Amino acid sequence: MKSRMSNVESREPKIGVLLLGFGAPDSLEAVEPFLYNILSSRGEISPLDFKRRFEEVIQRYREIGGRSPLLDITREQAQALEKRLNMGDRGLKVYIAMRHWHPYIRDKVKDIIGDGIKRVVVLSLSPQYTRMTTGSNIEELKRVLSDLKADLEVTYIESWHDSPFYLDALAEKVKEGLAWFPEEHREKVQVIFSAHSLPRRLIRCGDPYLEHLKATIAGVLERIGPIPWHLAFQSRGGPGEWLEPEIDSVLDRLAKEGSREVLVVPISFISDNVEILYDIDIELRKRAESKGITKFHRAPSLNASPRFIEALTRIVLEHLSKKG
Repeated sequence: MKSRMSNVESREPKIGVLLLGFGAPDSLEAVEPFLYNILSSRGEISPLDFKRRFEEVIQRYREIGGRSPLLDITREQAQALEKRLNMGDRGLKVYIAMRHWHPYIRDKVKDIIGDGIKRVVVLSLSPQYTRMTTGSNIEELKRVLSDLKADLEVTYIESWHDSPFYLDALAEKVKEGLAWFPEEHREKVQVIFSAHSLPRRLIRCGDPYLEHLKATIAGVLERIGPIPWHLAFQSRGGPGEWLEPEIDSVLDRLAKEGSREVLVVPISFISDNVEILYDIDIELRKRAESKGITKFHRAPSLNASPRFIEALTRIVLEHLSKKG
């Protein structure tokens, strides 16, 4: 009996790995509360503004099938990561927590506590750090941990923009994107690395996001060789100065210069979401075609590709080895 109990205990998870993300609506009915959560957290809510934004946002989700695939993809990533992490019988359990939609951070922390886990590694689902996303998500997690008086040893992987394993996985997707073009056109392909925009004031205050993006691009270029490339920004979220150039203006300039082959690489997103499936695949594609760009393509997202899961595994294991 004693031996049997020992075997049961050895299978219990010893360490939790919490994938921490922004969240996305999983139905049209979820769009309204999801948007409300985002705007209220930023203090940007008024009845008129909310109505206008809601109408814009829900139409985008209608265009991509009525829901975001983000949570499904993240679950697939979590399952694959947990399986890969435990190949050495390490006793790790992977959880998902989102800031603005289910599964909420508070609920997942309660699950972790209920599972008897005492040590947690938090992995941001954004490779490049910015206070606007990773920073605010971690602040919310810390607030929840304090509110629940959680007796947990928590460490954080806040950015992994220059991880060689991540860069290998991203370079693989860029190569897949380039391979879509006929070989005789490949040297002419203009590559646009597209990133979520950010208020410029944050950069002036020392936010490392822009430098992280540049380091990621440099790492990819080391792996794929010289290509004509451009960094552009999308998803501007409000008034004031935001990072430029906007992706529309880059696309227009390339078309005016005579470019007819364009590959877009969403560099700050790891999974398909509305900003990829609608903003790039639908809206930007239409703009490209209207400007005379005849070969427009978007590199596949990392999603749950084997090389990306291996990258996440290495990133987590390296963190654990450093923390002891």
